[in-house]
Amino acid sequence: MDFIEMRSDTLTLPTGEMREAMRWADVGDDVYGEDPTVKRLEELAAGKVGKEAAMFVPSGTMGNLLAVMTHCRRGDEIVLESDCHIYYYEVGGLSAVAGVVPRLVSGRNGVLDPDDVTAAIREENIHYAQAACLSIENTHNRGGGTVTPIPAMAALRRVADENGLTVHLDGARIFNAALALGVEAQEIAEHVDSVMFCLSKGLSAPVGSILAGSAEFIRAARKNRKMLGGGMRQAGVLAAAGIIAIEKMVDRLADDHANARSLGLGLAEIPGIAIDLSTVQTNIVGFDVLALGIRAPRFAAELAREGVRVTTRPPSGLRAVLNRHVDSAGVERALGAVATVCSRHRR
Repeated sequence: MDFIEMRSDTLTLPTGEMREAMRWADVGDDVYGEDPTVKRLEELAAGKVGKEAAMFVPSGTMGNLLAVMTHCRRGDEIVLESDCHIYYYEVGGLSAVAGVVPRLVSGRNGVLDPDDVTAAIREENIHYAQAACLSIENTHNRGGGTVTPIPAMAALRRVADENGLTVHLDGARIFNAALALGVEAQEIAEHVDSVMFCLSKGLSAPVGSILAGSAEFIRAARKNRKMLGGGMRQAGVLAAAGIIAIEKMVDRLADDHANARSLGLGLAEIPGIAIDLSTVQTNIVGFDVLALGIRAPRFAAELAREGVRVTTRPPSGLRAVLNRHVDSAGVERALGAVATVCSRHRR
């Protein structure tokens, strides 16, 4: 069956141009700092987010973990939104590997309120872990691809400065956030000390993410990367695709946003589907089937039999992520499949 694939934008395939660039990439040993293609990618990426330096890493999860390890000492506290990716989906690495204690703050659809962050940072006390870092996720995955606006980023930066915290940005989809806000990515990243962004989601590279920050920060993070086993050799074969991802795949994210909006509007018209359209800000669409009286895994299984794949957020939530392999015709086909499944279960 030819599926409409909306489980994640991580399922995007590299373009033909990427494959050719990978084939002919000029390479060396990156652990020795001698891979010219990796170095070119890192320089390009640092400039794109307005930082002094950057480092190519195998995954966003590793990039976030390296940021936590580099900003914090073991036993320190990191302030996080309660549904953020670092806390929810990264296998507890911030505690199991970095030895850091999470201090959770509930946001509104993933967006932190600076006053709530201020309230969560405890005063110096011999009994408390020392708060060392604030992490922001923009866009926010579990919030539904929601965006933290620039004034809120600036206010969170001020809170961190007033309390002596560094700031890390989990910007896995920072270019989606920038597009939604009508700014360049560096205008978001200027409010943080470090930023991680993915090359392998909507930008369609096959592997890899970027961690960027000051030159001193990246030197320390590079050593931590080696400790985690993330030192790569002729990594220019992968970095070549990342260069094309940054140079040529950012602007087309607008198509994913437009298709996500169309999907969200269409879902809102289907009886039995609940959706908050205010959260459909980028390329992620969350919706709920509680009114149908069935659980999300069953709905997703039936939808897959109709040729549409989505992910579940049990008990009754589902998520669709638009990507370059789903066009407007794919959106219409997906809406038809959802309507078909719903029709079987409406009371």
